[in-house]
This record gives sequence, structure tokens and C-alpha cells, in this order.
Amino acid sequence: MGVSISRKLQPHHCRTVDQVTESLAQAGLKSVNLIVGIDFTRSNEWTGKHAFHGRNLHHTSNSPNPYEHAISIIGHTLSRFNGDNLIPCYGFGDESTQAQDVFSFFNDDCPCSDHNEILRRYRELVPHVKLAGPTSFAPIIEMAMTIVEKSGGQYHVLLIIADGQVLFGFQMNSYFGELNIGFGVGDGPWDTMKQFIGPFHHFQFVNFTEIMSKNLSQQRKEADFAFRALMGIPSQCLATIGHGTLGRQTGRSPNKVALPPPGGFFTTSYPPSPPFSQPTAPPYSPLDNGASSSESNVSTHQQFVCPVCLVKLKDMAFGCGHQTCVECSRNLQRCPICRDPIQTRIKLY
Repeated sequence: MGVSISRKLQPHHCRTVDQVTESLAQAGLKSVNLIVGIDFTRSNEWTGKHAFHGRNLHHTSNSPNPYEHAISIIGHTLSRFNGDNLIPCYGFGDESTQAQDVFSFFNDDCPCSDHNEILRRYRELVPHVKLAGPTSFAPIIEMAMTIVEKSGGQYHVLLIIADGQVLFGFQMNSYFGELNIGFGVGDGPWDTMKQFIGPFHHFQFVNFTEIMSKNLSQQRKEADFAFRALMGIPSQCLATIGHGTLGRQTGRSPNKVALPPPGGFFTTSYPPSPPFSQPTAPPYSPLDNGASSSESNVSTHQQFVCPVCLVKLKDMAFGCGHQTCVECSRNLQRCPICRDPIQTRIKLY
């Protein structure tokens, strides 16, 4: 993955998904290797009570469900940077995998050719998947680590789409720090996922439902979601370079092997999922609590503001992945977030 930061992504600058794509390019993003993990736990049956009109979050119809919508937005935004277009895609939390394994979308662990094939294959698989649980990210992260190791240490971005009811194992401490972005669909709760934003500086959480429930145009909401989900990729890649782990194997691969897809290899005549850019009746209910919007704005503001002075924008990244403003960084010997000694400093613009 190539990246050379030329300027920092700016909040509220992007009003369309294409503008988010352009901003990522201007920030130095050249290519990205995606891995996608989709939550098939039983809680999907009830966590759409408010956000999806009481339907199972995996319910398919002529309109995209939350999983399809999120994949469409991210896939469209990053299609310019996905050089070979190959995207390994996995399901986890169903009856066949539970909290131990993942299943590949295709036999022999073949990747999807692009995000459109992910959507097509998703619709083929859904009728055959038996939702189960519990929800653990350990199997999908182990799968991602295996892929990274086999690639010779190339930088990857793991997108985890889940409904929020997550169980984290203690062993997860060693997994975060490389390539994880999680976003929540449905009603949540999101407390567990949010707890890992601080300790695991390469875990970023985005509340898809909250963003899509805002009183904004569909185009603006999709751009907002794409921006929040992807804005950290350039600086995270730089942090990986700073650690000296990019382009080399670590010898710590879990050697995870994906299970075959439920139902085996088959084709169907199911209609493809509608592209997210087509006008559709929005399946997401407006949030009842007006405070959520203001809380979201505060959360977004905090993501860009220096955690030391709480005034200036972050424009200095350390090798650990955390960021402050340049002025505050001058007096720091240790990262104010994780307390690691500062050995690498990278000015973001």
C-alpha cells in the first residue's frame, strides 16, 4: 500500500462520496487491500427493531439492508484504490462458525472480485446462513492476520460490520494495532465497541445507523459515513511504516483456515442489491433523541482535536498511531494516550 501524506483530511469538507474518494487521494492514499467481515449472529434478528422497522438486519428486499448499504458506500469510495479489486470476504457468528471460525464467501477461500460481487454473493448466501452466536471479533481478526502474514506484511484494512453485541477476549490486546475499522448497524448497544477506541489505537468505530438517521440529504449522509469510516487510513498506514512492520512477515500468524460457505457452491437468480446511489425509500428511522446528533458532532470534533491542548487540530502522528498537534508534540517524550516512548514523528501536512 502506498501513501505519502500531503494534507490532513478535513471534516465537513466532503459532501459527496466522490469527494471523499478525492480527499483520500489528496491525502496520499494510493492503494488499499481490503478484507471484509460480516456479523451473522442471532442478535441481528432483534437489533433492527428501531433502525430497520423491526426486521432482521439481514432481511433482503428491493431496497438494500443496512449491511448492503454500508458495503456499497465503502466499496464505491475505495474502488479507485483497490488495484486488483480482489476482496477476501467472510462471515462470522453463524451456526457453523460460532465464536471459533469464519466462513469464506466462496469455496477454496477465493476472494470476491469487487464490492459488487460481495453484494451479489451476500444475497446468495443469506438464505443458507443460520444465525447463532456469540459475537466475537477474534476469528475474523485472526483470519485477517493470516492474510497479512501470507502477503508478506502488506498493509490491509479490515472492515468489520456488526450489530454491536460483541464479546471481546483478552487475547484481542495483541491483535489491535494494525488494521481494524468497525462500524455498527442496527440499534446497538455500542458500549463495548466504543471501549476499544482508546486502548486499541487502530480500532475505529463508526455508528452507521446514527449517521444514516440524520436530517440530511442521502448523498450527504453517505459521504459523512464514508469520511468517518476511512479518514484514519492514511495516518494508520504511516504509523505502520513508523513501526517498521510494513512489508515484512512477523512469524506470528494464527494460520487461520476459513470454513466453506453455507450451502456450498451455488448460483441463484436473486436480484442484485440496488446500488446505494439509486434513490430508494430510506429503511432507517429518524433518531428519537435529539441529543444524539449533538453527541455525534462532539464525537467527530474530538476525533480531530489534539488530546493535550483540546484546541488545535491534530497534525502530528507518532509511531504508535496516536496524534497530537505539532506544538504539543514538541514537549512530549511519551505518547499521552498509550504512554509508549515516542520514536517516530510524522507531520501530517
